[in-house]
Amino acid sequence: MKKASRKTAPPEALTTDTTLARQPGAMRVAFVTDELPRPGTAGHLALNFAIVEWLQGLGHEVEIVLVGHRLPRPVERYALAPVAGPHVRGFGGYVVAASAHAVARSLARAALRILPAALAGRLRAARHGADAVLGNFTTAADAAWCARHAARHRPDVLLIDTIFRAPVLAAPAMEGFNSVLVTHDLFHRRHRALRSAGYRVQPAQLSREEEAALAARARHIAAIQPDEAKILAEMCPARDVFLLPMPATPAPPPPDAERLPRRLVFIGSASLPNLDGLRWFFTEVWPRLRGQGISLDLLGDCGPALRNLPEDVARLGRVEEMAPLLHRASLAIAPLRVGSGLKVKLLDYARHGLFTIATPASLDGFAPDGASPFIEAKTAEHFARAIMRQLAAPPAPGAAVAYVSRHYGTEPSFAGLARALRPQRGHVDLPTA
Repeated sequence: MKKASRKTAPPEALTTDTTLARQPGAMRVAFVTDELPRPGTAGHLALNFAIVEWLQGLGHEVEIVLVGHRLPRPVERYALAPVAGPHVRGFGGYVVAASAHAVARSLARAALRILPAALAGRLRAARHGADAVLGNFTTAADAAWCARHAARHRPDVLLIDTIFRAPVLAAPAMEGFNSVLVTHDLFHRRHRALRSAGYRVQPAQLSREEEAALAARARHIAAIQPDEAKILAEMCPARDVFLLPMPATPAPPPPDAERLPRRLVFIGSASLPNLDGLRWFFTEVWPRLRGQGISLDLLGDCGPALRNLPEDVARLGRVEEMAPLLHRASLAIAPLRVGSGLKVKLLDYARHGLFTIATPASLDGFAPDGASPFIEAKTAEHFARAIMRQLAAPPAPGAAVAYVSRHYGTEPSFAGLARALRPQRGHVDLPTA
């Protein structure tokens, strides 16, 4: 693939306007991913959803190109954008598994969701031979399908969801397309952290050099936080690296909302970093809070994945509307001990007016600010003390909302992506069918 001619832009320079819609005509964008973008389930899916909505709001046509077999059910209602893929077909507002194998894989995933969480976790670990799965690389067959699909439909831009979909860009026919890799994380760093903590990880090996080679297949590389943007610029010096943080639309509590005075909240999937952090919290921090009338709501798949939760901890699972639950809480927690990337859940807390007690590992990449709503706690004792201190005198929600307004508005979040999507000078002819 030819090297991009644009220079890497430093994070602080990414402040230009997002007047992409003023370009003549609408663009066709193909978003290659292995999961349907949705808000409220996982941070990376929420960012993907926000990107699609932003593009559509500017008048551009977006198609989700779904590779792999991660369709939640054989027939899934999905109205965000049209969906195509080697194993699915889109019909109106529905996505349907297109083969007996795809149906079987979807049914197996659905069955795991209704099994007891501990049993489902053991079955997943046995199947993958790993405690944590960072991602599955797109197969050669799926990548070839994507190349043929792109040649037929000729999108103006290819958005690639993480390095695990980067094999799609390896086909010679894909070289003529403008492409943007949305990294979501530096996976070699997460891989190293999990391995150092004693966990088995899939893929078994992932080095910095391997990640750099995969990322460099795209013309542009989007990092979700400044430290990762700097590292990616060093890893891929010939590529345009820019910031693409999760935008956080303010959603303060309504005037009549009543906060429960000692209610904590945590949002999380059943990923290993979330479960590991919660186990540490319940073992080391929760005993220090007993007898204080404190309760905790667990939102998302993390609650059902844990057994023997303490009294006053509620498993709420996936919910359609998170805002009322966040508006009734007094404080959020982020007890992660391992991980990388930007913890989107903390922005969700802040935009709903919540302050968060957080471990250092939870705070990587956030904009520094003397009025930040994130309170660092390095030890279990500090974590418990910080919770008690904040519950005794809860800060006004306006301070947290003001933080996300200053640093994570839609226009600054998408400024770099807007530039990357503009037609390239000297752009080669697109491949023909």
